[in-house]
Amino acid sequence: MRIGINALFWAQPATGSGQYVRQLVRHLARMEHGLDLVLLAPEYVPLDGAPAAAQPIPMQVGPEGNRAKILLEQWACPAAARRHGADLLHVPYFAPPRVGRVPIVVTIHDLIPMLLPEYRGGLGVRAYTAWAAHAARHADRIITDSEASARDIERHLKVPPERVRVIYLAADEVFRPVPPSEDGELTALRRRLGLPKDYLLYLGGFDRRKRVPELLRAYQRAGLAQAGLALVIGGRLPDADTPFAPDPRPLAAELGIEDAVRCLGWVDEADKPALYRGARAFCFPSAYEGFGLPPLEALSSGTPVIAGRGSSLEEVVGAGGLLVPTDDLDALTEALVRLADDEALRARLGAQGLAHAATFRWETTAQETAALYREVIDG
Repeated sequence: MRIGINALFWAQPATGSGQYVRQLVRHLARMEHGLDLVLLAPEYVPLDGAPAAAQPIPMQVGPEGNRAKILLEQWACPAAARRHGADLLHVPYFAPPRVGRVPIVVTIHDLIPMLLPEYRGGLGVRAYTAWAAHAARHADRIITDSEASARDIERHLKVPPERVRVIYLAADEVFRPVPPSEDGELTALRRRLGLPKDYLLYLGGFDRRKRVPELLRAYQRAGLAQAGLALVIGGRLPDADTPFAPDPRPLAAELGIEDAVRCLGWVDEADKPALYRGARAFCFPSAYEGFGLPPLEALSSGTPVIAGRGSSLEEVVGAGGLLVPTDDLDALTEALVRLADDEALRARLGAQGLAHAATFRWETTAQETAALYREVIDG
């Protein structure tokens, strides 16, 4: 069974789509005997680190840019899949070809550009999204990351439930608990980044749905700065303070908590495991997620989570955290106080979170995806 995989995001491992394609290919190559993988990417995307069982196929689609991306997705990738004898083409993000020269499986992580008005972009972006949605309706199968996203896809793309398959993602095995007395990585990270001893952690983006301003307001209202519990914020900070991507630093100053809020900026992947482990709790009050890897990474590290209720986060967090309505600042404030003050609650949620996180495994993701490939190919 030869599978062509669109590997456009292979060289972007810090993105969700990049993590997904790398982990999926790595575990398919490791676990599924008789599976022949062909990685299809434009010539300007390096396929470094691809497993030996996956054959890299560079394609010439012209200079990097929107036009080349569309040519790759709609023409070059399905043509190359057929030319190299693929039985099926898997597009691991929301951009399937409208006409497939081989059977098509597409992974749709979320429908953010369709569901949230502020993410719809200009005319070109809206046209691209409409085309992708139209093409997805004709895919042989759609994979998605959560039951919440499956419901969105069935409702908004008008796809029959039998053509949508929920296959959960997982955290990398580097995210695991380590006893504090044995955690030399955390000790070194504290020293290198100047981390406070006790802190709450947010790690992610700053676009509006992430609700970082609400987190800052709840933190200020909870009085945790005065109690000596810092708030560490990780992620690439916005270039400008805008309504779509608010910069947390001006608001922290306005609220009088700038001395207790530490903005790290971009965090290297190698630093994330220790950063999660050192946190008293991980705060992720996002209003919408197709899956939400950061909360699962925190749970896998033994750190309890505060997350926004709704979308996929209830499935991801399970019994490992406190879920709050995304429009209720009082509830978010109360959750911060509870996890900051109640050591027994943190211990209980940490243990429950570890057990829940263990049910998400990349090996399972690969097995279920390979089974879906066979189902499509066998008709």
